[in-house]
Amino acid sequence: MRHILPALLGLLLCAACVGPEDNASKVKDLRVLGMRTDPPELYADTCSTDPAVLVDTLVSPVRLTALIPDPAGDGRDLDYTLWACASLSDETCREDRVELARGVTKAGELVINLFPGPGAARLPDGTFLAQRVLEKDTYRGLGGVRMPLVLWVRGGDEQVYAQKIMVYGCRFFPEMKPNVQPDLPGLLLEGVPWAEELPRELNGPGPFLLESQDFSSLQESYVVPSFELKPVQLQESWELTWHSTLGSISPGVTGGADLGGGEGKHRVEWTPPRDAQAQEVRFWVTARDGRGGMSWVTRSVKYTP
Repeated sequence: MRHILPALLGLLLCAACVGPEDNASKVKDLRVLGMRTDPPELYADTCSTDPAVLVDTLVSPVRLTALIPDPAGDGRDLDYTLWACASLSDETCREDRVELARGVTKAGELVINLFPGPGAARLPDGTFLAQRVLEKDTYRGLGGVRMPLVLWVRGGDEQVYAQKIMVYGCRFFPEMKPNVQPDLPGLLLEGVPWAEELPRELNGPGPFLLESQDFSSLQESYVVPSFELKPVQLQESWELTWHSTLGSISPGVTGGADLGGGEGKHRVEWTPPRDAQAQEVRFWVTARDGRGGMSWVTRSVKYTP
């Protein structure tokens, strides 16, 4: 189904950031762990394949936020460029692209306010980029227009690319409504609420239990059109990805729907290495709803072996 494409693309790009000898849950170098757009989906009351008809929706402002850890960078400057692209398969945005922003940032959260929004981007010949996206879309916009946004970040001799899908939908059926961001309510560390403000104290070899607080009531039901142009009722099943600056987290990905339609538990174990020194350890947990929505939480511990 098309609603799982953004999650799959995000996982593929994340996997491309590490080598086969690395533990994907450990963040030791420059990464882009996630990108979110606010709103996660822009909605039009009129469904059309003509961008001129949808111009009010396409120009609506969008705030893009990227989560960029750089633990070994020692606070260095990071160059970045953001493009809007025409093809989902063009992960580095080499063709049919429009530059949206560029600048210099630091590790942490990069916030880019886009007004007008990416949907207003035009190619050099004056064509709306959204029109080129539709031309390359096998489904011709059925279920929404998905415009790839690609962020390039460079620090020293390191550079990374990350792709985020900007979703433009329309009310094909009366019961359809825009997506809501999948914001996590909180985390538990060893069964105790884990606050963001102060790092927790952890001692010993581990492993230590990490959990997400229950968010089942926040997972939305939603409607998409089928190939027969009939409404199909679906239910979100959020997928969490777990990262830290030390040790390993197993499993590194939790949740999502399995082949039987069930949902995995969001419980993982963090294991520090045997030769670890006392230090502060950062953790990031990203949540994807499978339809373009994304968020994350950041936590830390003061670890003593």
